[in-house]
Amino acid sequence: MKAIKNIVVGFIVSFIGSIPLGYLNIIGFQIYAEFGIENVVQYLLGVIFVEAFVVYFTLIFANRLVNNIKLMRVIDVFGVFFLLFLAYSFYSYSNQTAANSNYLQKYILYSPFLIGLLLSSINFLQVPFWTGWNLYLINGNYITTTFKFYYVGGTLAGTFAGMMGFVFFLNTIAQSGAHFFKYLFAIIIPLVFIVLACLQGYKVYKKYIR
Repeated sequence: MKAIKNIVVGFIVSFIGSIPLGYLNIIGFQIYAEFGIENVVQYLLGVIFVEAFVVYFTLIFANRLVNNIKLMRVIDVFGVFFLLFLAYSFYSYSNQTAANSNYLQKYILYSPFLIGLLLSSINFLQVPFWTGWNLYLINGNYITTTFKFYYVGGTLAGTFAGMMGFVFFLNTIAQSGAHFFKYLFAIIIPLVFIVLACLQGYKVYKKYIR
């Protein structure tokens, strides 16, 4: 029963955490739109391969990571600049012409799995995310560390399902709302990342400066 509880809790937390708009979801959608379902599945497998290690090690070393103020400060500050970089990247992408916008073509030759592996590896914001959640779940007795591999398996299934669902959702918008979709990369997504960067900046100020 505890093993099943670990799987369910891991799935729910990861599923909800993977739904918000993020660069991994957006790139997953681009891969799906240009290269199909098989390639996006390989991409997502690359993403969750890295996440498996992140979830496992943050589960084991959660207390140590939280108490390492210098490391957490570097990660939090990096998050501000990383989100601003994403806003600029998607805005720049929206200004490309149809002739040169297919920039993923040269990267897809290296395998979608490797793309997912690389992009997930530089997603350092998942470290504080999983550290915080793992501490909360352990302290609240929502999960049992004895069955940690069941928990990790549940998180991976939740991430895969959440991201795949979000990819399908964006594709539906692209197919049925072309007028709205043309503003998605140019305005909406960059603004979302700018707002997230401001919130992250306020978190840094509140946590380390004030």
